[in-house]
Amino acid sequence: MSAHHHVQSPATTPDDDADLARWDDDGAPPAQPRSSPAAWLRVGAELGDRLVELSGRQDLLVTCRPGTRSGAPAAFFPTLGEVEFDAGLFAPLKPHEIHPRIVGDEERYPAAWGVFVHEAAHAAHSVWTQPAGADPRVVEAALLLEESRVEGAHLITRPTDRTYLRTSARTLVMPDIAHPTLQGIEQAAAAAALILGRRDTGILDAGETRAVADLCEKVLGENLLTTLTRIWTAAHQCADHDATTMLAHGQEWCDALDTAAPALPVPENLTDLLSGAVGIVMDHAAATDAADLAAQDAAANAMASRSKAQAQDRAQRARQRRKAAATAKSVFNARGTVSPDGTPAPSGNPVTGTRRPTAAEQSAAARLSRALRAAAYRERTEERTTSPTPPGRLNMRAALARDAQRAAGSVPTAEPFTHTRRRNSPTPPLRVGIAVDVSGSMRAACTPVASAAWIVARAAALTDPDSRTATIAYDRHLTALTRPTHRAPERVTTFDATGGHHNLANAIDALDHGLELRRPGAGRLLVIVTDARYGSDETAQAVTRVKQLTTAGCAVLQLTLTAKSRHLPGTTLLHLPQPSSAPVAIAKAATDAIRRTR
Repeated sequence: MSAHHHVQSPATTPDDDADLARWDDDGAPPAQPRSSPAAWLRVGAELGDRLVELSGRQDLLVTCRPGTRSGAPAAFFPTLGEVEFDAGLFAPLKPHEIHPRIVGDEERYPAAWGVFVHEAAHAAHSVWTQPAGADPRVVEAALLLEESRVEGAHLITRPTDRTYLRTSARTLVMPDIAHPTLQGIEQAAAAAALILGRRDTGILDAGETRAVADLCEKVLGENLLTTLTRIWTAAHQCADHDATTMLAHGQEWCDALDTAAPALPVPENLTDLLSGAVGIVMDHAAATDAADLAAQDAAANAMASRSKAQAQDRAQRARQRRKAAATAKSVFNARGTVSPDGTPAPSGNPVTGTRRPTAAEQSAAARLSRALRAAAYRERTEERTTSPTPPGRLNMRAALARDAQRAAGSVPTAEPFTHTRRRNSPTPPLRVGIAVDVSGSMRAACTPVASAAWIVARAAALTDPDSRTATIAYDRHLTALTRPTHRAPERVTTFDATGGHHNLANAIDALDHGLELRRPGAGRLLVIVTDARYGSDETAQAVTRVKQLTTAGCAVLQLTLTAKSRHLPGTTLLHLPQPSSAPVAIAKAATDAIRRTR
């Protein structure tokens, strides 16, 4: 066939396009592309491109037209190097809707593609040729065995094509069963080879082929069916070029049928029985494929939903980080009280002034600084290595052992020199954030928490220059009492609790971003001084932040002063009947946090 048959011809002429353009707004339905046998040339050319991928051969031509010369849905002609394909297999699709060159387009016509894969398997593996003078009946039997053999060989290199081969079985097998060319026992044997042979190569499942297996055993007998099964199983192992062995299997097939046929009665309605049994097999296979496809769709939908949920979660976390960064910037850079959106609050600043620290507070800061340094201290690590040569301390026992090994003529393995390497472990810094509730019910905590905030900030600055602490007072708005800077605070910031409502979630976000409470490598502690008498939404938002911090390894401590206080889930609750003990409790929690850091 000349090359010009592969050139795509336009479906409409330029004049037709001009006429249609003049009337594109006349309200009529859109014009449909015209279909002609020539339009299938492009489909055949694109099938030829995909045949290279399926068969590994580049010397084949695919012709696609309505109807075939052979009368079969598709056929492979080895001597012509041609695969013939019936365009009717694509029904109801039109040629302009079919694009085999696009990988994945075959999912729209699985039965047609399965027939094409079957012919590609023939093109790749049916390369043996019958010798001159061979018995036509023997050759026909060998070609019957070839049907399942090539599909099994194809699955070895392309196992994902199994779905398409299963789908094509109805198109390929049912016409042979409904309009048989063989009669009697040979017809039942051919059905067994076509169906049960595909079972043994893994195309069909054993449970799906039970109806044909039971019928063939009843018609052929157990002994003959066992013999035929052995023959096609041996044929499946035959090499692609081994014509002699394939014809030997065909001869064995004919001999087995000739020997057993006289003793086997043939049912009068054998064709109807075989058609019914094969129909059951195909129905079961279709149901299995539909169930598998539904399961795959469900898994794909579940994966898509999970990916969408993960993407939404990542986007939500990114928005939360951006909002936390903006909140921290507005709180710690402002000189007064700010709203959650970062705008200055018109009123409600809880800060009442500053004062000089007392002698007791200065002594407490010094003691806490020493305790933090002791908790942060890490012993030097020692690493001991041995070697056959210096440097290192000589171990006489190992030296004598090495001399003895050398005197005995063996390879010396003893290493008499020991070297000890000591390394200093870095001391971890401290990150402490304090969020204090300044609503009206927390007035008793103002004085001790102000003292504790100054003590912790002073001690952390004296312990390690990389340590940071910060304190935020929150009600409806946020106010920074101490900021995360390198310098130790000189004065104690005093405040009062006269606010209403609560905004703990944004206070945690600001402390988290300003102190990097989720970043490992430091002793991290968040102290929440509150009675937690919040609304449900306020509690839920705060608990979400607490869970994120604890998951990241940050300790979260809740200090309460009254018995009516509630417990925030996820926090370590510490009830302080005496508010004056708050500085000691916070100092101990900070020491424990840095001691647990590794």
